[in-house]
Formats: sequence, structure tokens, C-alpha cells
Amino acid sequence: MIPAEIAPKDRLIVALDLPSVDAAEAMIARLGDSVSFYKIGYQLAYAGGLPLIGKLADKGKKVFADLKMHDIGNTVARGTESVAKLGATFLTVHAYPQTMKGAVEGRGTASLKILAVTVLTSYNEDDLHAAGYRLGVAELVEARAQQAQALGVDGLVSSPEEVGSLRKIVGHQMHLVTPGIRPAGSATGDQKRIMTPGRAIVAGADYLVVGRPVVEATEPKAVAEAIQAEIAQALG
Repeated sequence: MIPAEIAPKDRLIVALDLPSVDAAEAMIARLGDSVSFYKIGYQLAYAGGLPLIGKLADKGKKVFADLKMHDIGNTVARGTESVAKLGATFLTVHAYPQTMKGAVEGRGTASLKILAVTVLTSYNEDDLHAAGYRLGVAELVEARAQQAQALGVDGLVSSPEEVGSLRKIVGHQMHLVTPGIRPAGSATGDQKRIMTPGRAIVAGADYLVVGRPVVEATEPKAVAEAIQAEIAQALG
């Protein structure tokens, strides 16, 4: 079950989508105490960033390991077991039943929370159909959410557009984490199903993942604090 109260500061997850550990550490230093939760994805992980998970955890920060695992169940289980030892708070896997089951098994009694990625925020109906899916975005998200809940997954990653319907399905038993967050006036980039921070929180999101609008800003700390203020206002 998710915590009854999550501080506005802890609801913002800054994505360290940067090319090197040095660049990531420089950004962390610039953000200072203003940010308590970071995401490490493919770009940084493959650039030697996985040990940064433990370093951040040792400093009292939370880390979202956005590795989107998807493989045979045993492989996912063993990979999840390794990530749990690094000190991550969240780990993503793709929302396929065998994959989710393997991740839950591999996590064991560790505190690591498993998040299932429903449908990537860069996908729309046409993209799903081109990939061979017969279901549309909303239907596929709902089906995967129900499977994830039944398998004991801790949370879901979806676009903010589906948060409201997901909250009706899972209640407050699962974390809802939303990428595709763009502050008013920010460039859309490659995201297709997006929303502002305040609207996403009102819709029912627990955590917001924001990357480029923060890390590419001239004053990233000011942008992060503005997003946190918008979150607090939405909660109020």
C-alpha cells in the first residue's frame, strides 16, 4: 500500500537523462537539497551510472532504476535480485505477466518496489496497431493494470492521461508514477500523451517524472522548485 502522505518534494522524480556520471553528479550538485528523488535510465546506466544508485541512497536520496526489464521469468528474477542489492527504491519492468511475476519473485523480501510499465508515453493508437496490438491504449493499459495488481506488483507507470482510470481500478493500493510531464510552456519533445504537473496530481498521480524540462534548464533548481510548488498547490 502506498504511504498515506507523500511530501510534495518527494513526489517529483528528476530523470538524470545525461550522457555521463560526471554530468549526472554535476546536476545533482546543482539541484542540492531541493530534489530528493532521482531516476536513472538507459542512457546513464549504460554509461556506468548503476553504482550511482548506491551513492545516492547512502546520501539519503531515493532512486528510481528505470531499466524496463523484459525477458524470461528467471532472467528477470535474477536481475531484479541484483538491482535490489544496489539500494534502489523503484524498478521498472514491462507489464507482461511472466516478466512481472519474475520481478516480484526476484525482489523477495527487499524493500525495492516493482513498477510495471503499461504503455510507453511516446506511443499512441497508431503505434500500438503498427506493433501488432489489437487493443487501443486505454484498453491495453487497463488490462495490464489488472494483471499487475493480481501478480503483486507495487505500482504502475503510465501517461497522465490514464491515471484517473487507473486509480479507479487499483484504488490506493498501488503507486501511480507518470512520465510525460511537461510544465506549461515546455517543449513536448517525443512525448505524445502529456500533462502539466498540477493536472497530473489532480488526476491521481503519486509521483511525477520530469527530465529535460529540469536538466536542460538554465536554472534547474528553480524549475524543480516551481514544479514542487505546483504539486503542493494541486494537493491543497
